[in-house]
Amino acid sequence: MIWRLVFAALVAAYCLLIVPFTVYLKDRPVVVKLGYSPHPQLLRAASGEHRPTVAALEVLRVLFYYGTTLQKAQEQVIVPPEYFNMYKALQGAVHLDPYNMDAYYFAQAAFTWELGRVAEVNHLLEIGMSKRTWDPSLPFYLGFNYAYFFKDYKKAACYMQRAAELSGNPLYAQLAARYFYESEQTVLGLAFLETMIQSSRDKAVRKAYEIRREALQAVQSLEAAVADYRLRFGTLPPTLAALVKAKILSKIPVDPYGGTFFLDAGGKVRTTSRFAVPVAEP
Repeated sequence: MIWRLVFAALVAAYCLLIVPFTVYLKDRPVVVKLGYSPHPQLLRAASGEHRPTVAALEVLRVLFYYGTTLQKAQEQVIVPPEYFNMYKALQGAVHLDPYNMDAYYFAQAAFTWELGRVAEVNHLLEIGMSKRTWDPSLPFYLGFNYAYFFKDYKKAACYMQRAAELSGNPLYAQLAARYFYESEQTVLGLAFLETMIQSSRDKAVRKAYEIRREALQAVQSLEAAVADYRLRFGTLPPTLAALVKAKILSKIPVDPYGGTFFLDAGGKVRTTSRFAVPVAEP
């Protein structure tokens, strides 16, 4: 009889607790649902030979969680994403399986533009680049991040050069050359283009490299002339035309992209084409 009373009391207590607990689970913030990520070293030791699978599940968990927050936002329910926990989960996944591309792709998409946590993303990308040595995407991401977010064109050029070498993509090569130019390393940019021209098997791609080389050669001659003018007169030339007037140049080089060279306020050689082929009007 006593046991029946105890059992009945337990059932009653359960009924009293289960309803509010269910409501709590339903209405609790989405942030909590991401859950706890164990320390990467602990997770690595525990997962053993199943590390790639566990890493994939960690990334999938983050993707599902983030998708849920976006869905909530569309429903006018604003739930601030738990970015720190998301990053920790991705970091753990990368330590488990540095070959998992989804982790790098999502980190690049979610943490750079939205949060400006570019340094943290670059750290993950560096890990991936050291393992996925054949993949041009990672040095491309790094090159973009250093150029766009940090304005560090010297580093950007090096990473974009690596992306170009791995992929053979002329766009990467053009970006690398542009970043070399922006970092005032025109000579290095020319050397890089020479290498790409020599190794290119496609005529159209080789032609694109040759046009870029011609543009940088024009810049190089103008930069040398500006330096000569400054040495002679102790000041920057007011315009590039002054270089011809001072008989340092016989004429202003032609921009193969159809633009016009000029000096910006800091005395750097620029062109109105921005070293880009004009897009035809539809």
